[in-house]
Amino acid sequence: MITHELSTPAHDALLDITPQVRAAVRQSGVRAGVCLVHCPHTTAALTVNENADPDVPSDMLEALERVVPWRAAYRHAEGNSAAHVKASLVGCSVQLIVADGEPVLGTWQSVFFCEFDGPRRRRFHVQVVGA
Repeated sequence: MITHELSTPAHDALLDITPQVRAAVRQSGVRAGVCLVHCPHTTAALTVNENADPDVPSDMLEALERVVPWRAAYRHAEGNSAAHVKASLVGCSVQLIVADGEPVLGTWQSVFFCEFDGPRRRRFHVQVVGA
């Protein structure tokens, strides 16, 4: 398992971590198998989506804010319930097929670390398993 650290720049952000995931797969030496990327935080998540148009991550964050607004009648004392809900909706991990020593992604796809309660220092883990 390889652990990466990052600093998130804002309260909510989608950060492209595809280069780190690709490097972890290459470092593993696995030519065919599965790559699991995991987020160990309850107010952050991971997703795979388009990275060709910078408006897509912005639109995703705006849509999540409409569905789960930061200010609402939440009871959680820390005041970040919206971040917990968003993290659960998006999910804490993604799985990618590994073929020819590379993670398989579509032409426009990237792996994003999703920050919902930043800015913070965060981690994510990459585990690659051979077939």
